[in-house]
Amino acid sequence: MNEGLRLHYLEWKIIYVGSAESEAHDQILDSVLVGPVPAGKHMFVFQANAPNSALIPESDAVGVTVVLITCTYRGQEFIRIGYYVNNEYTDSEVRENPPQQPDFSQLQRNILASNPRVTRFHINWDGSTGKMEDIENIDPSLNPMLPPNCVPSKGLGLPGTALSIIPDNSMDCM
Repeated sequence: MNEGLRLHYLEWKIIYVGSAESEAHDQILDSVLVGPVPAGKHMFVFQANAPNSALIPESDAVGVTVVLITCTYRGQEFIRIGYYVNNEYTDSEVRENPPQQPDFSQLQRNILASNPRVTRFHINWDGSTGKMEDIENIDPSLNPMLPPNCVPSKGLGLPGTALSIIPDNSMDCM
């Protein structure tokens, strides 16, 4: 793709945070270029395969982590939507006495889709330079530009499943 044309596209990514200790364990599950996007309401389905469990540190396999959806324009990230993910064993006995080595075949990932953490970054839409301040943790219900009803599916890490982000409403792109 022509680099000049690519500048006018939005780049969306789904990222699974494998460890809170290091970005080295983050996995980009998928990325897509959308555009050029004219002002108005737009909707698309963005889904990805589950993360590679072999790349998740054993100490971080069970417990809480995050799935991020990010969007950049001209190489500048302007929104990050984070969903808390709880990785737990489905069997109560295994949950109470977990194996030393994680058994991914018995783990289930539950995504707290009802409470996304939204961070917006001010960017220079025209490509000029200069730093602008960021706005963190905006309630998506207070701003119609954000898709408040993106609902990831459960079972993110089970074989044959995929993360599916399907907005129930459209998003304003300005």
